[in-house]
Amino acid sequence: MSACAPTRATDPSRTKRAHQPHSPPPAPHRRFHIAGADLSASIAVFLIALPLSLGIALATGAPLQAGLVAAAVGGLVAGWIGGCPLQVSGPAAGLTVVTADLIHHYGWRTTCAITVLAGLAQLGLGCLRVARTALAVSPAIVHGMLAGIGVTIAVAQLHIVLGGTPQSSVLDNLRALPAQLAALHPAAVTVSVLTLTLLLLWPRIPGRVGRLLGRIPAALVAVAGATVAASLAGLSLPKVDLPSWSSHALAGLPEGPVLGLTAAVLTTTLVCSVQSLLGAVAVDKLVAARPGLTARVGRSDLNRELLGQGAANIVSGALGGLPVAGVAVRSSANVNAGAVSRNSTMLHGVLVVVAALLMVPILEFIPLASLAALVMAVGIQMVSLHHIRTVTRHREVLVYAVTTLGVVFLGVLEGVTLGIAVAVAVAMNRLAHTRITHEEEEGVHHVHVRGQLTFLAVPRLSRVLHLVPQGAHAVVELDGSFMDHAAYESLQDWQNTHTAQGGSAELTGRRSGTRITEHTPLTEEHAESSVGCRCRPWTPWRNHQCESPQSEPPAEHTSAPGGPNEPDRPGGPGAPGGRSGHQLARGISAFQRNTAPLVRGELARLAREGQQPSQLFLTCADSRLVTSMITSSGPGDLFVVRNVGNLVPLPGEESGDDSVAAAIEYAVDVLKVRSITVCGHSGCGAMQALLNAEPGGTQTPLKRWLRHGLPSLERMADDSRPWARLAGRTPADAVEQLCLTNVVQQLEHLSTHESVSRALRDGALELHGMYFHVGEAQAYLLTGADGDGVFDHVEEADLSA
Repeated sequence: MSACAPTRATDPSRTKRAHQPHSPPPAPHRRFHIAGADLSASIAVFLIALPLSLGIALATGAPLQAGLVAAAVGGLVAGWIGGCPLQVSGPAAGLTVVTADLIHHYGWRTTCAITVLAGLAQLGLGCLRVARTALAVSPAIVHGMLAGIGVTIAVAQLHIVLGGTPQSSVLDNLRALPAQLAALHPAAVTVSVLTLTLLLLWPRIPGRVGRLLGRIPAALVAVAGATVAASLAGLSLPKVDLPSWSSHALAGLPEGPVLGLTAAVLTTTLVCSVQSLLGAVAVDKLVAARPGLTARVGRSDLNRELLGQGAANIVSGALGGLPVAGVAVRSSANVNAGAVSRNSTMLHGVLVVVAALLMVPILEFIPLASLAALVMAVGIQMVSLHHIRTVTRHREVLVYAVTTLGVVFLGVLEGVTLGIAVAVAVAMNRLAHTRITHEEEEGVHHVHVRGQLTFLAVPRLSRVLHLVPQGAHAVVELDGSFMDHAAYESLQDWQNTHTAQGGSAELTGRRSGTRITEHTPLTEEHAESSVGCRCRPWTPWRNHQCESPQSEPPAEHTSAPGGPNEPDRPGGPGAPGGRSGHQLARGISAFQRNTAPLVRGELARLAREGQQPSQLFLTCADSRLVTSMITSSGPGDLFVVRNVGNLVPLPGEESGDDSVAAAIEYAVDVLKVRSITVCGHSGCGAMQALLNAEPGGTQTPLKRWLRHGLPSLERMADDSRPWARLAGRTPADAVEQLCLTNVVQQLEHLSTHESVSRALRDGALELHGMYFHVGEAQAYLLTGADGDGVFDHVEEADLSA
């Protein structure tokens, strides 16, 4: 039987040095090295962790030192052992309600013992290697749990913000709120409002000054500013009280009913584990967005991360600290600050230890109202509108709402249990609920089956199918992703009988033209591969090289095009029209067969009403840029102008270009578009030609056109201007730098056109810069009002507090 203990994983990039016999010993090498990026990232994380740790401890009702203990242990122990090197662990807002409830029922020392037992449970789960199982929990349940915890935190901390004391439950806090509003404390409210104002406005300072000041965490600025203001004004307020470490309470033996303690351990284990594992997955997404970092850091080992979290909870609970979990805010700050290894996480823990020992006199100036306002803002942010829109789009809003309300009014474990029950019920209802309709149109009987087709729906399916008269033509459209054997046999028996009686029947899948046969299960993948062309509307493209199945030789005789086994046939490489002509004809035929039936109604409406696009999209003529795909747009949404290099020539008879200028004028003055986007892309041949261009020579049409890009070259060479850059990394080479600079320069050219400048003055138009990296399929939007801004990721991993 193998023993399981948290050990340090072997780094495959680190090779062992073989000491050959009769050779001098190898030179000593540095075993520990701290990169400058890790050092700066650790400072940034420490500045965020310090006020949040104190605020979360205040919100739970634990000793304030417990927050510092948990932050230090999370950085040192979880950072050293855990399987996600860049995830930062510590006291998390998601654990506030659980911990506060434990302290209320069992006292502080027993709560510490429960934390130790939860850590042991996490070690056991890590040894059983079940970490991936936790990710099977519906995101709607997780988001609902966090939202419920956020509401509970915000309502409780509101009382401290108003100068009072929170009650033990949300209902009690709501009942006491009117009396608290009538007896509010002006000094506490003033400090809280100042904290929230700084927290809200600090990241929004515009220009270069804002970018420089934005490196200082808003949480630190808010608490520090409120503390200084309260001290200078001489306000009499309750402040942080850190007793001597000699009197710090450690864990004691658990006291209480066995069932209650068991439920408390399970709740703490569940919340800590799920939050940490989901945080590790989100950190992996952030790491993947930084080229080169993935190879250095690697993907998270979730089972090892569970072991690291368990060890941290054991140490934190034993030392009198709060429960520990991965914290999204600090983890994202760690990655964005440039951390490259787990050293940044561990160094942040060391800095917390130093602050806890040496900065006590400074920390005791902080008003409790300021910390409460900070934690209240964190709680509000946990109710994410993005999450609500996501669960609504996926029809899981009921699961989200039940979980949220259950956590708010009953507790975390009860709310999560209710959410799981509702999620299972919703899934069973979707599996069992199938809508079957029948209608006749121009002599053709259409039977629509919406939902999963299982044996439960076979009786209703049979009743509807028997409404189709003998000898009639019928089309059965199956709009679902699953069909079991009983349903398949019922359909086939009916089809055979109906055909034998002189009728005709066609079974189609979710898309027009997808025929369901005995060897074609009703799944997305098989529906796409059952016809000749894989390219389908609004689906991911895979190997967009469509060949007619009838023209392909048998597999055992396949050879390269034009090889000895390929017969000469019409449309071959040497024939007029050639392969390209047949490819064009096949594409048009696929459109008429598959796409046209789906868009005919929308195009008919556009034909009647005329085009009303919302934006002008000006991009390069590169064939790899599919504007409708990267903007998720359809017919009538975009007015598109494409040219070599996505250039916007300056207006004027000598330097201008009537084609581009006419399109801009028509879009702004006639179509009344509300935004214009200039989109560059990676690997742009026009930018490469600009860089490699030599003065003189024959002025070809291409060279004459590229003269409109010369201002971009001059802008990039101007040392007095800051370079446009990508979020998270520097441009890969000079071509990419010129591509980014060109977008910024063309936006300036665009604003000089009369129609554009007039619309900008009237506030009727917005200009946007965009960069699309073809190889990474990643879109970036230009941020910064001064033009020389950052091209930031679109749809980064969402991280809530």
